[in-house]
Amino acid sequence: MTAYEKAMRPEDITRLFVERSNAGDAAGVAALYEEDAVLAYPPGAQTVGRAAIQALWEKVLAGGPRFEPEQPLPTLVSGDLALTSTPPKDGSGARAQVVRRQPDGSWLRVLDQPEFVDPNG
Repeated sequence: MTAYEKAMRPEDITRLFVERSNAGDAAGVAALYEEDAVLAYPPGAQTVGRAAIQALWEKVLAGGPRFEPEQPLPTLVSGDLALTSTPPKDGSGARAQVVRRQPDGSWLRVLDQPEFVDPNG
């Protein structure tokens, strides 16, 4: 198993997501999620669990999408939980993730509400 850089701040997850996605590393993207995390994708459905999230990202990344780093909105932290978000390109709403501090001090996604846009269309 690859030793991945850990997100030591909640905001690190967004940067690591972009780096790993652009490298085509579905396992690396999935490693940013807790084992039983819930991803609200595909639209109108949910993908539950790290293995299912990895399988989903393998399909998504096979198309070679490119992700751009985005400036995160202010993070809200309450104990071992945090809410991270980034603004979508059209400026309406936001993508949001709930992350949890792990025993080693790193952070992983628990809930993820992304905004997906077809990079080819």
